[in-house]
Amino acid sequence: MADGAMTPVSESPDDPFSLARAATMVLDHRGTVVGWGEQTTALLGHRPEDVTGRPAADVLLAPRDRAAVAETARTCVDDGGWFGVVPVLRGDGSRVHIGVRARRVVRPDAPPEWFLVGAPAEDVVQWETDRSVLDGLFRRSPIGLAVHAPDLSILRVNKAVAAIGGISAEQAVGRRTGDFLITDDADTVEGRLREVLETGRPMIFTEQPCRLRSAPAEERFVSVSAFRTTDSAGRVLGVTQLVEDVTERHRARVRLALLDEAGRRIGTSLDVDTTARELADVLVPELADWVSVDLLEDVSRGEEPSQDGTGAVCRAATVSVVAEVEEALHPVGHRIVFPPDSPQARCLADKSPVLVQNGRGPAGLRAVAQERAERAAELGVHSVMMVPLVARGLVLGLVVLWRARRPEPFEDDDLTLAAEFAARAAVCIDNARRYTRQHQAALTLQCRLLPGEVPDLPAVEVAHRYIPAGAAEGVGGDWFDIIPLSGARAALVVGDVIGHGIDAAATMGRLRTAVHTLAELDLEPEEVLSHLDDLVHRLAAEQEVNTRDFPHDQVTGASCLYTVYDPVSRRCSLARAGHPPPAVVTPDGRVSLPDLPPGPPLGLGGLPFEATELELPEGSLLALFTNGLIQSPGNDVDSALAELGRQLAAPGRSLSDTAKAVVDALLPARPHDDVALLLARTRVLGPERVATWTLPGDEQAAAAARRLMTEQLTKWGLEDLVFATELVVSELVTNAYRYASGRVTLRLIRGHSLICEVTDTSNTSPHLRRARSTDEGGRGLFLVAQLTERWGTRYEREGKTVWTEQPLPPGHRL
Repeated sequence: MADGAMTPVSESPDDPFSLARAATMVLDHRGTVVGWGEQTTALLGHRPEDVTGRPAADVLLAPRDRAAVAETARTCVDDGGWFGVVPVLRGDGSRVHIGVRARRVVRPDAPPEWFLVGAPAEDVVQWETDRSVLDGLFRRSPIGLAVHAPDLSILRVNKAVAAIGGISAEQAVGRRTGDFLITDDADTVEGRLREVLETGRPMIFTEQPCRLRSAPAEERFVSVSAFRTTDSAGRVLGVTQLVEDVTERHRARVRLALLDEAGRRIGTSLDVDTTARELADVLVPELADWVSVDLLEDVSRGEEPSQDGTGAVCRAATVSVVAEVEEALHPVGHRIVFPPDSPQARCLADKSPVLVQNGRGPAGLRAVAQERAERAAELGVHSVMMVPLVARGLVLGLVVLWRARRPEPFEDDDLTLAAEFAARAAVCIDNARRYTRQHQAALTLQCRLLPGEVPDLPAVEVAHRYIPAGAAEGVGGDWFDIIPLSGARAALVVGDVIGHGIDAAATMGRLRTAVHTLAELDLEPEEVLSHLDDLVHRLAAEQEVNTRDFPHDQVTGASCLYTVYDPVSRRCSLARAGHPPPAVVTPDGRVSLPDLPPGPPLGLGGLPFEATELELPEGSLLALFTNGLIQSPGNDVDSALAELGRQLAAPGRSLSDTAKAVVDALLPARPHDDVALLLARTRVLGPERVATWTLPGDEQAAAAARRLMTEQLTKWGLEDLVFATELVVSELVTNAYRYASGRVTLRLIRGHSLICEVTDTSNTSPHLRRARSTDEGGRGLFLVAQLTERWGTRYEREGKTVWTEQPLPPGHRL
């Protein structure tokens, strides 16, 4: 049984104690029934005449309940009223529990009487529960409750809503939301409440900003549910909203979303500056108004940074939503040395974040912005964070976050979030730094392996392009070469090692060196490829031993096109090993692909190679290329070759412009395979620059050779070379006469140097040796070597040619 102080009688139609629904009776001061209502008869079954004038206890109480009810009656008399539940006998003898409210009625000059109102106990308990819940919502609920009139003025709020607004519940009555919230947020709240009023559709858990006029800089968010209230007749009474402060939950959700965004957007490339920019893009404007990312200079170059994080930094990225920020920040690429006592230097040295709050005014910003503090203050900077970029124990730099436009200052939670961003970005930047270092090493290796400056040759004018595959590989195994040969000839080489990366580049370097060595022997193109094939086969066999330690450093295959052009005869000898044939463009614009024997790729071993000879008019264009130029996913090879021909045959272009046009027309921005392109325009050394004589194989040959040579050099204006050339010609022609039979051919070529060639029918190779003091001979070739810049021997199908080269006098014009 519950009891308590008497409360006023409610006339709500749902109130079980309302006079329209409740049972009523009146007792005199002795407990005798003196009044009995109609609803009482309906509820208890006793007729008025059966109970009026009798003690209520005799009529309405069972014997077992009288003692307890008597104690309740004494309490009622002492307190002047009572409320609770008592057991009552119905007219049919059944026992029911009735909720009762008792109130003392006093009349002048009469003993007091008691007015009792009763209702079924279950109705009373439900009603009181509802009243208790409603009372709890307004007095004790942690969820805010606000009741608005149809004009959205406030009728009542509970303590939770009052606490959000920083006022008492009584101060809110009669006012509007706009009296407490800033205009933008108040308009949002009232607009949504008005929609609920008009449509009757409830609003459930809608999140919205809630910044107070008393603290506009403090970011707050609330979750609101609202429903329209009506009376029993359906008339609209207003709208009620439930309000919960979810600021922390909103911030946590935003932080998680930002971290997820950072994971997707930071580290999409292996470029240090791009990664720094991605970090800045994620932080602005969600966390800061502008951000700068500064990396130690060593990191920007891909090198290992110092352990203590000291040294100058280079600005890698800046992002801002403030247009005038360029006046307060150093630009990207600027070198900065932070003062030792600055927050930035402390952040780098301690590897810990630094938060500078309440930095308004130049004095507060002086430590952070140094010489640009005045402009930063004018832009309204009030809060700054500095977070180090640390990965694998190494300090890479720092990121600085500024707030000016957003009124709320940075907090410790913001510092924690920024540190998480920086930690993720630092790993990506360090990965990019390591890649940059390895990439630079690979590029340096390749730069050393590929030709540097192209030699100026009398045989051909050349232009070239080398394009490695996409940035992920960086370097490849394609190569090209222009090798000067004896007799003013030139060897043009293009090759392709299967694969990409530093291993392919290293293999390419080996093959290029081998080609140079073989070319120096003046072998025919098919012989060069045969020797190169043997070399690749041996390299592959040797490297099988290293498969466990170097599983990727394997020669898996290569192709090569080797061409020799003679500017005197205009003949071009070509051989290929599994490589595309060259394109040939004659001076009249006709384009062709010579039908060369294909030859197997290098490394198969034991298979023959065949050469083809072409005679090219002066000014013909040879285009040697690797298959990456014409083979790419989605492109037809025949169409690519047709486009190549169109670009090569376009008139009026320089050789360099033609090479660029070919690359632009045939290759995408990021090719899938390495590409080497070598263009050569043929030249011809005519009769005015070449002199040839056939001499008899007798003792008079040397004298005749000296005479003819002297006349020719005089004609060419090379008198300064006559003395040395006499000695050279005498020695070579004499050796031919002594050690060979048949006629001797003497040829002089005036190219970039003076070339002297003596051809005989012998296959015996001359050898340079140091003669003893007692020897009568053996000094001739030694003298030849001393008097010339280069000399050598090349073998032909019948006989050999010994050649020498002498530099032309300074200022001599060809």
